[in-house]
Amino acid sequence: MLPLFVMATPAAGPAGNLRIWFDKPAETFQSSLPVGNGRLGGMLFGDPFNDKIVLNESSMWSGRQLDQNREGAWKSRSMILELLMQGKNSEAEGMMDSAFTCDGPGSGSGNGKDGPYGCYQVLANLDLRFPQTGSPIEHYRRELDLESGYARTSFDSAGVAQTRELIASAPDQVIAYRIRSSKAGSLVFSVGLTRPERGKVHQDGDHGIAIEGRLNDGSGGEGLAYIGRVRVIPAGKGRVEVSGDHVSVSGADDVLVLVSAGTSYSGPIAGNHMGASYREVTKAQIESASKKSWERILEVQRKDHRKLFDRYSLHLEGPSRDDLPTPKRLEAFEKDGNDVGLEAIYAQFGRYLLISSSREGGLPANLQGLWAEELQTPWNADYHLDINVQMNYWLAESTNLSECHLPLTSLVESLVEPGARTAKAYYNAPGWIAHVITNPWAFTAPGESASWGSTNTGSGWLCEHLWDHFLYTRDRKYLKRIYPILKGAAECFNSILVKEPKHGWLVTGPSNSPENAFRLPDGRVAHTCLGPTIDEQILRELFENTSAAARELGVDAEFAAVLDASRRELAPNQIGPDGRLQEWLEPYEEVEPHHRHTSHLYGLFPSDQITEFGTPDLAEATRKTLVARGDESTGWSMAWKVCFWARLGDGDHAERLLHLLLRPTGAVGYNMTNGGGTYPNLFDAHPPFQIDGNFGASAGVSEMLMQSHRERPGEPFTVSLLPALPSKWRSGEVKGMRARGGIEVDISWKDGALKNAQLRSTVNVAQSVRLRTKGPVRILSGSTHVPVRTVDSNVVTFDLPSHATFRVEG
Repeated sequence: MLPLFVMATPAAGPAGNLRIWFDKPAETFQSSLPVGNGRLGGMLFGDPFNDKIVLNESSMWSGRQLDQNREGAWKSRSMILELLMQGKNSEAEGMMDSAFTCDGPGSGSGNGKDGPYGCYQVLANLDLRFPQTGSPIEHYRRELDLESGYARTSFDSAGVAQTRELIASAPDQVIAYRIRSSKAGSLVFSVGLTRPERGKVHQDGDHGIAIEGRLNDGSGGEGLAYIGRVRVIPAGKGRVEVSGDHVSVSGADDVLVLVSAGTSYSGPIAGNHMGASYREVTKAQIESASKKSWERILEVQRKDHRKLFDRYSLHLEGPSRDDLPTPKRLEAFEKDGNDVGLEAIYAQFGRYLLISSSREGGLPANLQGLWAEELQTPWNADYHLDINVQMNYWLAESTNLSECHLPLTSLVESLVEPGARTAKAYYNAPGWIAHVITNPWAFTAPGESASWGSTNTGSGWLCEHLWDHFLYTRDRKYLKRIYPILKGAAECFNSILVKEPKHGWLVTGPSNSPENAFRLPDGRVAHTCLGPTIDEQILRELFENTSAAARELGVDAEFAAVLDASRRELAPNQIGPDGRLQEWLEPYEEVEPHHRHTSHLYGLFPSDQITEFGTPDLAEATRKTLVARGDESTGWSMAWKVCFWARLGDGDHAERLLHLLLRPTGAVGYNMTNGGGTYPNLFDAHPPFQIDGNFGASAGVSEMLMQSHRERPGEPFTVSLLPALPSKWRSGEVKGMRARGGIEVDISWKDGALKNAQLRSTVNVAQSVRLRTKGPVRILSGSTHVPVRTVDSNVVTFDLPSHATFRVEG
């Protein structure tokens, strides 16, 4: 018999209440609530009688480290290049499929669970069964508190109140689930662990059970080993019995359920991995937590979470439908867009998810962050290098989560050695390269199909994140750590560039504009090409950044000069006959005019090669490109477009994309064109669930409120206040943003105009700041006016001493 739910409208929360909440249990994964500590994750369903928490551990990967390079592939490259230079792209693509893809199944066409590439998988389900009472369920509420990092279910039945609280603690490295009843001795339930395959449950001590197994290594053997442990501890009275594969509880009113988990993963991504000691480490973790009270575990978890979360705050004045459950709130917002509070929550939700899925010493956030319910996750939940893993980290620096960016550095470091073998195999080149996909096993070869797998600048794009972390932190120790990586990537690309025959420009090849196709003059469709625009933009940036890093460190002056010379010969951004930015060297006809990838606008965002004030003609060409591409697309694509329109200074169009991104959907099947939206729990829908849209949208909100990029080559970074403020966000305040140069920024505005701002240096060097506003401002240090150099009515420059704080008044 299903429980009867009697819904009562809860009291409205305070303005700016950062909670996602429901008035009924989750029926799907996309309605459950996520918690995470960077390594362990849980998804709370919250059914009063058949409760479930989906458990995840970030290294839960099948497959194994296997070199899928095609040895001697470089010998075919000269013929492929010759065909491309003759305009025989289809023939070149055919040759690539036979001689220049990976040597093996690659990603298994995105279904790599039982192959050597592997896939990210669910750890187990924690199932809790409570007896059916026959009484109706009243005052039901299930919520996720973003500020404190906990999920909670509460309800009344037959006059008894029950509360269940879920956290994932980074300090204690456990998931903790506290269950309380208002009636003494009334809690009766069982706890079990289930997994569809490769898992055996057994007793684990007097109060616990464990699930253990080994995943498929994809080569006929057993791969990574894992364990998940559960300990059930009543506070005070209550009886606990272990029987086979489950734990039974009776006569209790306050019970703590603890989970620890780990795997035998030990690399190649460096970090705080358990390796062969995974059983001993997880046992020590759960025993240590078992000696602590719920209150103590909660206290240290909350302090750890808020240390990161509270650095940044956003308040938008205006309507905020906090009284509506989140699914109904999404429906109302789709109709009238009248809920700035929801937009603020969505921006903060991205930060919450990054804190929960990416911590220093752990693996980086994957295509689903940390959370998965399947064995075969979509696209293996791997690290796609043609935008997706990079988009995961766009918000890290600007929203003050710099430490959460570091797992991406560890990923890049893991690719250098295998990437050097790939560079030799495919290009006979020095340095290192990674193409379009990778995983925790450091896959660097091209993909299994030339139509998408020969995108070869994934490593260059990754290097942009390394340099950007330095720009935000000015950490010279970190720069010394990453410089060899930048140099190796630049060495590889500089050695493989070829001159295209028409203009003599230096270009990559063979390559793709990620996942996109074009029509040749003879009507045939092709993907393989020379020098797609995104490649030239990425290499222009990589060469410049590597040269700048060498000068900063006082090393490799000759190599820096070589890179400077090569950069000047790269193919430039081109405006096509239709006035749009050209995606390929030639103005080919687009096969799919509304394609989800808008890769040739990389120079607009995340790069700063195309800017509203520095390159107005190119900026206008990107605007026309975006109009022609259209707004509706996959979730992550619309998030990218939020960032594009913010860079173009069009806040209303950026907010329109945010509105589209927040349209409710329940679709979980694959839609590669126009199905993007938001699930009831605010997870991004590609569809299916793909977390990069959440992260990208949060970065887009940041770009709407503050930008800190160069407007022209050679200039210092321009800190731009409220560059793309939507007309709907008339008044508000944001605190704790970060600008390049290690500057923290607070901004307050009223009636669409800057009220005041504060700039705080967090680095040990003085610097010149270039500030852009929408009108004249005064710069103050205390009550003293700071001397400024006026560039124009909207731009001033001034000197900001180390660790100084200046006030900006509009």
